[in-house]
Amino acid sequence: MLRLTWVQPEDLLGHELRQAEQDGREPSAIAARWRAAGGPPAPLTAGASPVTASPYLRLLAKDLLDELADLPSSLAEHEPTDLARIRALCRNWPARTAGSRAAGMAPVEAGGTPSGAGTPQAQAGETHPRAIPTEAHLEAAWLGRAAGCLLGKPVEKLPLDGIRRLAEATGNWPLHTWFTARGLPADLAEQYPWNRRSAKNSLAENIDGMPEDDDLNYPLLNLLLLGRHGKHFTTTDVARLWLDELPAARTFTAERVAYRNLLSGIEPPRTARHRNPFREWIGALIRADVHGWTNPGDPAAAAEQAHCDATLTHTGNGVYAAMFTAAAIAEAATGAHDVHHCLRTGLTVVPPASRLARAVRHAIRLAESTPDFDAVVDELHAAHRGYHWVHAIPNTALIAAALTHADGEFTGSICRAVSGGWDTDSNGATAGSIAGLLAGHPTALPDRWTTPLKNRLATSVGDFNGIGFDALAHLTHREAHRS
Repeated sequence: MLRLTWVQPEDLLGHELRQAEQDGREPSAIAARWRAAGGPPAPLTAGASPVTASPYLRLLAKDLLDELADLPSSLAEHEPTDLARIRALCRNWPARTAGSRAAGMAPVEAGGTPSGAGTPQAQAGETHPRAIPTEAHLEAAWLGRAAGCLLGKPVEKLPLDGIRRLAEATGNWPLHTWFTARGLPADLAEQYPWNRRSAKNSLAENIDGMPEDDDLNYPLLNLLLLGRHGKHFTTTDVARLWLDELPAARTFTAERVAYRNLLSGIEPPRTARHRNPFREWIGALIRADVHGWTNPGDPAAAAEQAHCDATLTHTGNGVYAAMFTAAAIAEAATGAHDVHHCLRTGLTVVPPASRLARAVRHAIRLAESTPDFDAVVDELHAAHRGYHWVHAIPNTALIAAALTHADGEFTGSICRAVSGGWDTDSNGATAGSIAGLLAGHPTALPDRWTTPLKNRLATSVGDFNGIGFDALAHLTHREAHRS
């Protein structure tokens, strides 16, 4: 029997009940109806329950998903998705760069208004010239993203204790190099099995170039997006590109739901909201790098691009995570700032009373004051135990903590991000992108991370399969020059 993941209503409902509790709605009455009908809880790690629900439960789940969507949120005032409202809440929104998207009027979506129109921030602030990173900077960022992702792939979905024990058993704790199955006790390997899709190509003994991963597919898609539409693309342009170039089976969580919604005739930005309990998860964050790389020194423009991309699939904190990342990367791309300044800049585009802003500030404070990073991680896991392991809030906090604690140094950043658990490959990728960019040159990254990549990336996106990271840097550099 074909069991589709991340789209079945009976699987979505448990996630939506949890999302409702987290974003200030009151779902207890609906939850009681679901339990009384025999409805299952959300799958803990997988994208689908092991057993197909009855036709009645599936119909009930659809109805309850729609009822949950209509519940009012007590956090709505502090956690808007509309860009103008986000900017109005961010009193330290960055100044704009001459010629940037943020310096002019953003395109209008169907039924919408120009982004930032009528807001004080949209009219105020001086512009300044942009600094373009070199191709070497961008190659280091691409390599860093790939290496960090690959480091995290074999332990994705494993509990924190499992990651620590697997690394310790092979002499790799604190984590400092690739995971390996060599010398691993059989009982431990059985207790904590590697990610079944990744062990064959991401353990030290198996790496042969960079295998396909959604954390690299989305930056490739955004290169295509900028090449076809420039920096003034619309969310509808993102949707059309996905339908043209992104295989549906290469999508997960919020992206798969939004893809399904598009095929059902639902248009953006409703694609992000309709029966999509994953709309505050990490998917938009992993698409943000190119928006930062191509807007060096202009975090406002990077954040606005990331917002336009993210709102196809995400709302609220899921969008903020992408904006935060894009703004931090844009500041890092100048080569003029340390990682701490870049993270502070990222926070300037996030509503300060939002859950994501509070989580990132907490994580940075912990990392600054706690010498033992394991203790930082333990505290973060305790603080965010109610969130799913793919949710944007705990994962963004962990990325910020890893970069802060490592002072932006490459190996320390990716190893801390991965060793902290949750969405290990995505966190390693984003930490690696920022730390690689700050390193400034491919040769500044240790050979053990770059040599196994063999300057080769596998993908099912466009004509990119087998492309080198040097070629990707060249294409990214070209888009960074484009106004």
